[in-house]
Amino acid sequence: MLVQVAKDSDFTIHNLPWGIFSVPGESPRVGMAIGDQILDMVAVAELELFDFDVSVFYEDKLNPFIALGKSVTNKARTQVQGWLKSKDSPLAGKPELFVPQAEATMHLPISIGDYTDFYSSIEHATNVGRMFRDPENALLPNWRHLPVGYHGRSSSIIESGVPIRRPKGQTKPPTSDTPIYGPSKRLDFELEMGFVIGKDSELGQQVSTDEAEDYIFGLALFNDWSARDIQKWEYVPLGPFLGKSFASSLAPWIVTLEALEPFRTAGPAQDPAVLPYLASRGPANYNIQLEVGITPKNGTEQVVSRSNFGYMYWSMRQQLAHHTVNGCNVRVGDLMASGTISGKDESSYGSMLEISKGGKQPFPMNDGSTRSFLDDGDTVTMRGWGEAGDIRVGFGEVSAEILPASPE
Repeated sequence: MLVQVAKDSDFTIHNLPWGIFSVPGESPRVGMAIGDQILDMVAVAELELFDFDVSVFYEDKLNPFIALGKSVTNKARTQVQGWLKSKDSPLAGKPELFVPQAEATMHLPISIGDYTDFYSSIEHATNVGRMFRDPENALLPNWRHLPVGYHGRSSSIIESGVPIRRPKGQTKPPTSDTPIYGPSKRLDFELEMGFVIGKDSELGQQVSTDEAEDYIFGLALFNDWSARDIQKWEYVPLGPFLGKSFASSLAPWIVTLEALEPFRTAGPAQDPAVLPYLASRGPANYNIQLEVGITPKNGTEQVVSRSNFGYMYWSMRQQLAHHTVNGCNVRVGDLMASGTISGKDESSYGSMLEISKGGKQPFPMNDGSTRSFLDDGDTVTMRGWGEAGDIRVGFGEVSAEILPASPE
């Protein structure tokens, strides 16, 4: 190995995710994570080792590279994988090809044309339904028949590390007959996984579950911040709006679907049976461990959730097949998010709304304080990784601090 990689690193030789980085005085460009280093793909391109147009590595977003198609992008990844392992590597003896991650700035990895958020964890949907609607009929009649989703706001998707301001809007306290205006008092995180579209479809074309993975380039951690009090007042009848559109945070590294092959797993049994266009052959979920920590201002991190991407009731294949069944086209760089990922156990809930039971059961923190929802100054950090024998593939982190609401 040309780079020493810690055994517990997210960025092992089995991973090699793609991202956009920069160093002081230079423009953002494409990089690949290996251990605690970034392989500068512009520097590699100048060695004239690839048989495709390497100008894509000079871009400040991954879209042009992704658009080359999986036959090219997968080959590039496996070529680098081989070079990193070979004693006779063309990369050997060239330390200038590598940049320490600690010295780099990471950027939003893709230009996001459209963004769709799903609602695909049955545990999360049930928990929220009990709190927001009828406890005896938590799931709406359509939920087990289709992957529920809504079109979100791509302009407010930000890279990891960018702080967010507490949103303001209308809320209706239980004690008031009329709504009030002001900062959200129930700011929340949502533990999600985003997947990036890697291939254009045509308007009127349906992408089947069998074809879906050809259209998925890779996955990244995603925090879909939520203002629960704004959301509760506004969501009937058209669904999420201002309670969601103020910010969502995307991790800097996109892990390819191919790197996740060792972690394939079957999802939950679907009852009733799905309609034929949603039927899927073979394991379509992924056993990815997930974790959420909250760090108060000047405090230490408290892990508040440990979940797993494998819990999802609706798979990515089914989400994409349903998204396009009406002929809706998708484009390279489109982002689709899983929806909050929760499990059956309380320790695996993917939002403070569930963890605190709607604010009724505050969560104890390391410093003696409690959290029903998020405080100003809190930093929320999400992590994810898969392990199978000696193979480890991780997603790094997505993190952001909460700032006070902007002054009037």
